Amino acid sequence: MALFKKRTVGKPGEWYYCLEHKKVEEGPECPGKDRFGPYASRAEASHAMELARERNLEWETDPRWQDGTQRGGEDD
Repeated sequence: MALFKKRTVGKPGEWYYCLEHKKVEEGPECPGKDRFGPYASRAEASHAMELARERNLEWETDPRWQDGTQRGGEDD
């Protein structure tokens, strides 16, 4: 008997953004390494990349995490 079952069908109401196919999915259709989520709604999942960009920018500009190097510039 297997200890872990591979979940192939998602729960209704769970929304994900697939990084591989660049689309919103209800339930996990693609492997976890290729998706963001779960989100509460289709609309929220459709903004996953925008939200990730905003969070990355917040992290990169947070003075508590600065080590004196600039990120995202032409020198990178």
